[in-house]
Amino acid sequence: MNAPAQITMPRLSDSMEEGTLLRWIKRDGDAVTVGEELAEIESDKATVIYEAQAAGVLSTAIEEGATVAVGTVIGWLGNALLARQLHSVPGRAAGRRKASPVARRIAATHGIDLELIDGTGPDGRVVRADVELRLSAPEPAPVLGVRGEVTVHPLTRLQTLVAERMSRSRDEVPDFELRVRVDAEPLSSVREQLKAGHAVDVPSVNDFVVKAAARALREQPSANATYRGDAWERYARVNVGVAVAVEGGLIVPTVFDADGKSLGEISRETRELAARAREGRITPQDLDGATFTVSNLGMFGIDGFSAVISPGQAAILAVGAAAVVPVVRDGAVVPGRQFELALSCDHRVIYGADAARLLSRIRDLLEHPMTLLVA
Repeated sequence: MNAPAQITMPRLSDSMEEGTLLRWIKRDGDAVTVGEELAEIESDKATVIYEAQAAGVLSTAIEEGATVAVGTVIGWLGNALLARQLHSVPGRAAGRRKASPVARRIAATHGIDLELIDGTGPDGRVVRADVELRLSAPEPAPVLGVRGEVTVHPLTRLQTLVAERMSRSRDEVPDFELRVRVDAEPLSSVREQLKAGHAVDVPSVNDFVVKAAARALREQPSANATYRGDAWERYARVNVGVAVAVEGGLIVPTVFDADGKSLGEISRETRELAARAREGRITPQDLDGATFTVSNLGMFGIDGFSAVISPGQAAILAVGAAAVVPVVRDGAVVPGRQFELALSCDHRVIYGADAARLLSRIRDLLEHPMTLLVA
């Protein structure tokens, strides 16, 4: 009899240390083929669908909602007889608290901490009746203070991890920031010409920014790096992360080798990545490997802002909205359109003069956008 194939908590990103099994798409006793959707897993960056790497009958080892370390056995794929034997192994359910899937779903819906419920099932397992009993118990009247009634909204795993990573960045990175204003008229003119010419997939302003940043990084690679304690790591590839707001959080899919891609390729790729991110179809491969990040809040009417450097990178570029401002042309004050770029840098890797040259080059490329269309 062949041994069953173990299903372990996968490492879905370089920084992932543990994951949460949100739900089993296949159930105990189901026959599974290679490549079939097996489970929905939340990593430190996103929620992804994990596909079966082997074929067989599924026997699960952890409950839905359990958080376990990378490499932990979460199930097996074997034949039906082995599946029945595995189900008989006592105490095989792992995770923080034993509870039935139904009990977990009800508790999650009502914001109930399972650790606070006494389980009446086998081995102290929390079952549906335990959660429903907790729901039926009278709640103390809320205390109204000067702020009114307080409601508590627990962070999702993604929100928790974003908070931890950003806090670590602020605590550990001695950052500084440079700002410039970019003349938006040439960029606006080129985009209008493309639209008038019925071009398909006219690149957005953000696509031009990604391309300009990637080319500038190729020419001046000091910011395409990170700090590693006693050394710098400089990257050969220029992979630009593009921050995307999603329901309840922020994720950063990656445009790989952005310096070598045309504006059309960048435009199509960023749109597809953003759509997959918002629809929950993003993959771990889409989220790894960024060497620099662009964060654009211009579409929300934000003039400018300071962005937090992502761990493993040395800089991030914040992009504001284009606004009509007075400018001097040919000795006269006339209306013009400008937008702000703010470059946040890790001072352990990038010094002021290098950062100034990089940001100036990005501005120069954006003010001469035809140069970005030809290569």
